[in-house]
Amino acid sequence: MRCHAYLAPGLRGLGSRRPRIGLLGGSFNPAHDGHLHISKIALRRLKLDAVWWLVSPQNPLKSDRDMAPLAARMASANAMARHPGIYVSDLENRLGTRFSADTIAALQAHFPAVRFVWLMGADNLLQLPQWRRWQEIARRVPIAVFGRPAYSSRAMTGKVAQWYADRRLPSGRTGSLADRVPPAWQFIPIRLHPLSATALRRAGKGADQRKGSEQ
Repeated sequence: MRCHAYLAPGLRGLGSRRPRIGLLGGSFNPAHDGHLHISKIALRRLKLDAVWWLVSPQNPLKSDRDMAPLAARMASANAMARHPGIYVSDLENRLGTRFSADTIAALQAHFPAVRFVWLMGADNLLQLPQWRRWQEIARRVPIAVFGRPAYSSRAMTGKVAQWYADRRLPSGRTGSLADRVPPAWQFIPIRLHPLSATALRRAGKGADQRKGSEQ
């Protein structure tokens, strides 16, 4: 597993200090401005050194019927990731992992000095109990939850929010989540971005990619 060299650009120039890296997993089918929107906010609010977009080979919770090939989704993500602190990766394909718990464990084994933060929308917080070994994810990395239209209120009263109610950081606090010992999570209310990959596909903007991670 040669992921050290592959991800080195995201770690260069950081010296000997422990870098803070946000992980945004997903199908990116296609990548859209909403992904870029929350990544920029995460870089600023959580004081991250970089955000890695982990383009999943195949989300176990999604049908592959409308899933574009990995190469097309990687191209879509690279075209959208217009920021020097955002790196697009097919790391899960290289590692052979399909579930987020396995991916996180592998990354922590390869990069023990890195402080990882898992980034997700409020919709995925609601869905998290369906993920394989979801409590292991919460025990391994702090989680930043970003507001999403129609999901935020339900997510804040859902199973995960209740389960870890005493581990929630105040929303207004910045820069400390990556330094917390998990389980730790924070809801970040943001200007709600309406775009989603599903909406783009329905609008036909992803049609040219239809040949052919659980987040």
